[in-house]
Parts: sequence; structure tokens; C-alpha cells
Amino acid sequence: MTDIEKYLAQFTVGVIGVGSMGGAIARGLVQSGALPGERVLACDHNAYKLEALASDCGIQTFADADALFAANPDAVVLAVKPQVLSGVLSSCADALKGRLVVSIAAGVTIATLEEALPDSRVVRVMPNLPVSVRSGASAICGGSSATSVDVALVQQLFSALGSAKVMREDQLDAEGAVVGCAPAYFALMVDALTRAGIRSGLRAADAREMVNATMLGVAASLARSGEHPRAYMEAVTSPGGTTAAALYELEPALTQACYDAVDAALARTAELAKG
Repeated sequence: MTDIEKYLAQFTVGVIGVGSMGGAIARGLVQSGALPGERVLACDHNAYKLEALASDCGIQTFADADALFAANPDAVVLAVKPQVLSGVLSSCADALKGRLVVSIAAGVTIATLEEALPDSRVVRVMPNLPVSVRSGASAICGGSSATSVDVALVQQLFSALGSAKVMREDQLDAEGAVVGCAPAYFALMVDALTRAGIRSGLRAADAREMVNATMLGVAASLARSGEHPRAYMEAVTSPGGTTAAALYELEPALTQACYDAVDAALARTAELAKG
């Protein structure tokens, strides 16, 4: 057992906000075996979501942040929307003194977080929604007061939810625009191919099921083999065949659309960072 694993054996994490992402993180930490339910604490204004976490995973739940802080978590994940984060920071600054604080708010810089929490050790994380099935991707960056152990602990926790990589802060916004938004991009691709199948005569349910299965299979194959995506494309593309004809139409449009989508996400991130 590594030193980090020994430390985690007694570690307690509090999650403030259990919406789509916060709830997925809390649930995933327990279901992955990273932490037992009694050492994951959660608070939210939505009693129904808290009840589900308690009944499904044995997570300790609290109606407000003060009650959660009274349970003395070692680390606190701030899983609230960027638009409301400033209010949470101002109301919880005293209670967060001396704690490891993990923010998942897009566009909110470490400098902003440390200005609001001068006595906390801050780590930024940019996760994506597939952490809910422990197949997500998270980018991690430690602040000026965060120790190497803090960063390693956060990486260990989020590795239980999928891939977790330590990056420079100037890379986090790009990671968010590419990887953080990617679940929606991929879901759109599934929907578009399903609609193309319906247009060509397939039943909607059949088309969707087969496209989903194919996407899962391609992802698993690429992850397992480490093969470059273009090499995979070449393996299923016969010269002069149907896939070659389809890719001739799809590749330039899809590539440009991805560039434009990431640029739009980065622009919106910059707007959110300005308040």
C-alpha cells in the first residue's frame, strides 16, 4: 500500500452541491471503492437528491454546509455552478480555513479561489460527466498553497472515476472545452447518426442501439490497444469503398465543426470568468 493509499484509508471528503456532477463524484467515490459511504459527506438544498445518495451509497447527508463542516471533512469539493460559486466562497471562507478545497467550477481561476480562500489549500479539477459511470476524464491543477501530497490525493480520488491527469492551469480551459464538453459532442454524434439511419429506413430504436454499441466498442478498442484513431479508421476503410466515400464527406465538415465548437466553448468560458 502506498503512502497516499494509507492516507486515504482515513480520509473524509465533503461535497457541496450534488447536482449532475457533484452527485456523480460523491456516488462514484463510493461505488468505485475509493472511499466508504460513511466517509463521503454531501450537502444540497435538494432533499430528494440527498435521500438517494444516502439510500444508494450510505453517504452522510446534510441540509446545509455548516452541518457538513461540523463533521470535519479533510477535503471539500465545491460542486456548485460558477455563477453561484462566489456566494458560496464568501459564506464558507471561515469554515474552509486550513482545509483542502477542490473546485470543479469552469472558468474560475486558482487566483480567484485563493483570493477568496487565503487560508485554504486549493486544487482545481475539470471533470466530465462520465465520472458517473467511472469512465470520466479529469484535469487537475494545484494552487500555490497546495502540496504535492494534496495534488496526489486529488488525482488518486479522481482516478477512481476514470482518467485523471495533472496539468498546468493554462491548459485547464482547453481541456474543459475539449474533454469537459465532449460527452455532449459524442451524444450529438450518436443522435445525428441515428437520425441518418432513420432517414435511410432503419427503425429508430434499432439504429440508436447499434450506434451506441458501436461507439462503446470503438472507445474500448482504442483505449485497450493505444492505437492512433487514424490507424483504426484505415483498418475499417477499404480503398474506393463505402466508408471511404462517407469519410470524404464527413471528415472536413466534422473537423471544422469540432474546431468551431471548442472555440465557442472557450469564448463562453472567458465570459464566465469575467463574472
